[in-house]
Amino acid sequence: MRDAAYIAVNGTLYALVGYLTYLGVFAPAIGVVRFWPSVVIPALFSHLFGPLVGGAGAAIGIFISDMLIHGNAILSLTVGVPANFIAFYILGLLSRMGGRRSMFYGTSLQLIPILATLVLYHNKQLGRTVVLVFASVCIFSAVLSLLLSLLKPKLRGFFAAASAALIIGSSIIGLGVWAFSQFFVLPTGEKGLPVAAALIWFVWTYATEIPFLLFLTPPLIAAVGTALGMKGLFEEES
Repeated sequence: MRDAAYIAVNGTLYALVGYLTYLGVFAPAIGVVRFWPSVVIPALFSHLFGPLVGGAGAAIGIFISDMLIHGNAILSLTVGVPANFIAFYILGLLSRMGGRRSMFYGTSLQLIPILATLVLYHNKQLGRTVVLVFASVCIFSAVLSLLLSLLKPKLRGFFAAASAALIIGSSIIGLGVWAFSQFFVLPTGEKGLPVAAALIWFVWTYATEIPFLLFLTPPLIAAVGTALGMKGLFEEES
């Protein structure tokens, strides 16, 4: 019963902040994948209350916001919903692991989107400016992940899990949007996108979400955890 309540709150907040993001309150929208600071909400619930709460709430929230934004239920159910459920389920599943290995994994995973960006640039799929932005964000996130892991050892698992989960979720979105476009018209009016579009969506989704996961979620975990008497999840032993 408690988990059902947390899922409902998670889904509602994710949908609300996501829709406000679409309206430009928090960040601009580009294509069918939005600049997405609201990603911190299901990440918070996944870490504090477990994978099912995080994954189910994220799936519900993204479906509601998708219906408000573009109204394409098929696109949402085949791409957005599974991507969000799987990503945040994995985040909740892995975020409690610890040790220095998780710090290494969390930092090393940042190389994947960086390499993907360079591949797109090499094949003339992205311009120099876009490549610089994407690569800079990913490099910044790698450094941020390393520094935060050193400063907050009890959240090392979260930082590694955030990178791993977002890579998987972004991959599902990239492949899903591309596959959808082969059979249906996207809300943006495009159809039959080239395979390279899958990699572009992957890089775009990852680069525009990972800084928020790493930078904004930890203070939220601390604040909500303190309010709920869960300090042991993030405070260091004296």
